[in-house]
Amino acid sequence: MNDLVLALTVFVACAVEAVEALTIILAAGLTREWRSTFQGMAAALVVLALVVAALGPALTLIPINALRLVVGALLAIFGLMWLRKAILRATGHKALHDEASAYLREVEAAKTAERRSRRGVNDWYAFTLAFKGVLLEGLEVVFIVITFGANQRNVGAAVIGAAAAVLVVAVTGIAVRAPLAKVPENAMKFAVGIMLTSFGIFWGAEGAGVAWPGNDAALLVLVPVVALVALCYTVLLRRPQGVRPASAPTSASASASASEEVSSS
Repeated sequence: MNDLVLALTVFVACAVEAVEALTIILAAGLTREWRSTFQGMAAALVVLALVVAALGPALTLIPINALRLVVGALLAIFGLMWLRKAILRATGHKALHDEASAYLREVEAAKTAERRSRRGVNDWYAFTLAFKGVLLEGLEVVFIVITFGANQRNVGAAVIGAAAAVLVVAVTGIAVRAPLAKVPENAMKFAVGIMLTSFGIFWGAEGAGVAWPGNDAALLVLVPVVALVALCYTVLLRRPQGVRPASAPTSASASASASEEVSSS
C-alpha cells in the first residue's frame, strides 16, 4: 500500500470524526465563549499528541506479523461496527445521524449551563465541553492513525492524512460558522466501514501467515467484495417506506384496542 493510498484512507476516516467534533466546538464557541472553547480544544489536542508520541514508536518495536494480526483484528471489528450502523441507518432501522439536531441539542444545553471560572479558565463549561468532544472523537482518529501508520511502518503519512482532514473540516466550519449538516456522513461512514473491514481482513490474514495473491493488489478484489456484501445486506434489510413494524402499532389502533378491552370488561 503506497503512501498516497494510506493518507487518503486515513483522511476520509478522520474527516467523519472531525465533523462530529466540529459540531461540539461550534456549539460551545458560538453559545458560550470562544477563548475557553479553544483552551479546551488545545488541551485535548495536547493529550492526543502525547498518546500518538507514546504509542506510535512503541508499536514499531512489535514484530510485523504479530502487529498485523492484532491490528487486523481490531480494524475488522471497528470497521464492522461502522458498517453495521451505516447499513441500519441506510435501511431505516436506525435514525440517521443529524448534525443539525446534534448542534441544537448542544446549544440548548450550553445556554442553560451555569457559567463558572476555574483554574484560569473563564468558562469551565465551554472548556470541558470542547475538551471532551475533541478528546473522544480524537481518540478514534488516533486509533486509525496508529493502526494504519504502524502497520505500514509509516506513521508520518497517516498523520498527514489525519491532519489534512481536521484542517479541511475546521476551515470549512469556520467559514460557514455552522455544523456541516449537508455532509453525506452516513455514506462516508459506509465507505470507511468498507475500507476498515477490508484492510482488517487483509492485514489479519497476513499476520496469520496467509500469502495473498498479488500482495497488496489483492485489496483491489477484497474491497469490492466487502462493498458488494454490504450493499446486498442493505438491499435485503431495506424497510419499505410507509410500512410500520408489526410490533409498533399506531396510536389510533392502540387506542381502539384499549377501548375494546374496556368495553368488554
